[in-house]
Amino acid sequence: MEKRAHFSSKTVPYLLLLPQLAITLIFFYWPASQAIWQSFLMEDAFGLSSEFVGFDNYRHLFAQPEYYKAMSTTVVFSLAVGTLSLACALLLATQADKKLRGGEAFKTLLIWPYAVAPAIAGVLWIFMFHPSLGTLSQPIRALGLDWNPLLNGNHAMTLLVLSATWKQISYNFLFFLAGLQSIPRSVIEAAAIDGAKPIRRFWTIVFPLLSPTTFFLIVVNVVYVFFETFGIIDAVTGGGPAGQTTTLVYKVYADGRVGGDLGGSAAQSVILMVIVIALTAFQFKFVERKVQY
Repeated sequence: MEKRAHFSSKTVPYLLLLPQLAITLIFFYWPASQAIWQSFLMEDAFGLSSEFVGFDNYRHLFAQPEYYKAMSTTVVFSLAVGTLSLACALLLATQADKKLRGGEAFKTLLIWPYAVAPAIAGVLWIFMFHPSLGTLSQPIRALGLDWNPLLNGNHAMTLLVLSATWKQISYNFLFFLAGLQSIPRSVIEAAAIDGAKPIRRFWTIVFPLLSPTTFFLIVVNVVYVFFETFGIIDAVTGGGPAGQTTTLVYKVYADGRVGGDLGGSAAQSVILMVIVIALTAFQFKFVERKVQY
């Protein structure tokens, strides 16, 4: 029989919800509404005066070739980071789910990168792959590759993808491992008795049962790539060289904080918010159909 909580007063449930509602309104809806309103204004660099200009900020934004370049860079960056982080985390989780000597230490070491701040993660990777001071740049050059992420856009993007992927693997690993441990062993053992090989058991039994976890991580990774990688980009490349690693979220900062275009930056943030909401809605509309609960 299902147990339900009953309150003697009707005000108690609302009082319990009040702190979370206040946090949501103050830190989410209020800043979002402010950004929407600011996107229709033309402000000076100090924010002391403003003028209502309607959709001029949006028209000026979509007339910039640099904005479309940032869009394409974001698509490439998000696909690379999302695919690599999910694939590597799933591979590591399947190995950690086995009975291995030192398995607990292995799991602990894989979780550690999640505790590292994005900016610190970026600094660690630039220390390793700096063209003149990096510990790994010399071996790379010894292999015949003229490695220089400070001048070569492809090298800079590769370094960003590696650092952002490394930072996110731990988070994905935790959920994949929890999902694997929740799968009944009797189902896998029954398939093994029927003669199914390990690869066939994974794709026909394990992976379909992991679909709720995979779907959740896809949504989370989209948000991570679009927003939380700002610290890594700022620490590693600063959007360079020549804007070749400038994503949408970094362009919001570069145009608003550095360039002083507060109205244009607000318009970019609104468009970025709409893109993320649309991607999330698309995933819930179409991708979730393939999820087996």
